[in-house]
Amino acid sequence: MSSTPSLAYVIAGSEATGGAGIQADLKTFQELGTYGVGTLTCIVSFDPKHDWGHRFVPVDPQVIADQFEAATSTHALDVVKIGMLGTPATIDVVARSLESQPWRHVVLDPVLICKGQEPGAALDTDTALRERVLPLATVVTPNLFEAKTLAGMDDITSLEELVEAARRIHARLGDGRGPRYVVAKGGVELSGPDAVDVLFDGEDVTVYAAPKVGEERVSGAGCTFAAAITAELAKGADVHDAVRVAKDMVTQGIEARVAARTPFDTVWQGAYVA
Repeated sequence: MSSTPSLAYVIAGSEATGGAGIQADLKTFQELGTYGVGTLTCIVSFDPKHDWGHRFVPVDPQVIADQFEAATSTHALDVVKIGMLGTPATIDVVARSLESQPWRHVVLDPVLICKGQEPGAALDTDTALRERVLPLATVVTPNLFEAKTLAGMDDITSLEELVEAARRIHARLGDGRGPRYVVAKGGVELSGPDAVDVLFDGEDVTVYAAPKVGEERVSGAGCTFAAAITAELAKGADVHDAVRVAKDMVTQGIEARVAARTPFDTVWQGAYVA
């Protein structure tokens, strides 16, 4: 007998080591009991011969559009996470695809730095992302650098400044085009014993804190965090509860992180226990 589990969709890049990108997203969806569907936007692989720098290959925009058509024709998808896009052409086709149907939630993990691109191309990508995709998002999950950039702030060094950044990002699109919820992630980069994230819903601020696990960033944490929010929203949770689950999952995944030959560890989604 067939069943219909909750469906979680992701449009993102592949990261060849398995630690981030669509690989991390689909692992997260599975661990949280949702059926994951994915559309690939680019392929990123670390180069072990050159200090683990990024090699970046975009997927042809028509191929992205074809994947979107197949996914949305096959399944009744209404909650989607947007990960790494990488080029203005990719951003354009993804934005047009998203605009072709209604969504209950669009969760944007705003990758503003496309590693592997020339600075000028990266700036064009950042501008296109802010203009085309950010207005379509209902939830946006910037890390500290992204929050600072989107908020137009010189620096964020305290919880109060992180909250201010979330408020500014929410206010920048005050014409009702979203995002309705801003989750600004302080992570290990804010001083103090806790990794702190804040959620601003347009009225109230909710702080999520957990003791830091080391002082170094772990690959895949941001992808897992946004994917967990997406999965929980797909199952019908409200945004506040979805962020709480995401925070718990990432914390446990960092505690059980996977070591490798890379200079960084990666999140282990399978460590999560509700």
